[in-house]
Amino acid sequence: QLQLVESGGGLVQPGGSLTLACAASRFSLDDYAIGWFRQAPGKEREGVSCIADKPDGRTYYEDSVKGRFTSSRDSAKNTVYLHMTTLKPKGPGVYYCGAEPPLFLRPPGTIEMCVRAQVYDRWGQGTQVTVSS
Repeated sequence: QLQLVESGGGLVQPGGSLTLACAASRFSLDDYAIGWFRQAPGKEREGVSCIADKPDGRTYYEDSVKGRFTSSRDSAKNTVYLHMTTLKPKGPGVYYCGAEPPLFLRPPGTIEMCVRAQVYDRWGQGTQVTVSS
């Protein structure tokens, strides 16, 4: 079974940068679409960004992070990254990565579907990020 492990969270000042990692063992993340989600206490998990499987290569970003966040993958390390820059003040939130075989992205599916939490059956344990001075 695919197991995901997130890392890289922490406390960062507004305007700062942070890179989150989503790693896996036993199965190649190149074969999965990977979504990044943020969940604040008492709130639902919200999609932030995603990267399609490696043959597809597309990425998607919610408007709120477009131009500031970048999703990428390192196949050799079997890891997907979310590089976050110009972070805005937010209370604590947990970032999760989800993985799903990319069938849902094939037509009539659209890349925007990859930031819908209900698409994913496989999740990591999350890593907390707080942007505060």
